[in-house]
Amino acid sequence: MITTEHAGASPHTSSLAPALLVRRAVAAFERIPHSLIALLGRFSIAAVFWKSGQTKIEGFALDVVSGQFGLGMPRLTDSTLFLFENEYALPVIPPELAAPLAAFAEHLFPALILLGLATRFSALALLGMTAVIQVFVYPDAYPTHGVWAAVLLWLVARGPGAVSLDHWIARRAGGGR
Repeated sequence: MITTEHAGASPHTSSLAPALLVRRAVAAFERIPHSLIALLGRFSIAAVFWKSGQTKIEGFALDVVSGQFGLGMPRLTDSTLFLFENEYALPVIPPELAAPLAAFAEHLFPALILLGLATRFSALALLGMTAVIQVFVYPDAYPTHGVWAAVLLWLVARGPGAVSLDHWIARRAGGGR
């Protein structure tokens, strides 16, 4: 039988190897650039809200991933107002106002986030929308809304990263980041 003593290694060396591997792996993970995480987060969360907004309108369709394009005048679908009157039933805001506001917000803020323009404020707006959806519309969907909130909070706290108009504007204005 070969033991660590016979193999030329001390008992302490063999127990350090896994710890060293873990430290090296963690160090490698920490080198993942913020800009890469932010870009993936921006694209992903923008897609979630954009696609939801697209279900609320007709006359204008834009999905670069599927290749669907229809550049007409957007208008609410008949089912959108029905959903806001019956299924969503938000308190305080009448459905005739909530439906077009939601459709507009689900197009404007994702577009801004995707461009990396006013990213922190747009993410904050969608975080507010997520909170309203969670509290008043689909309270049982907290796992999904928690993921959305995590991505949006990351963008609010850390910003859009270097691949963004916000970064470009800040550099041009002498603000560095």
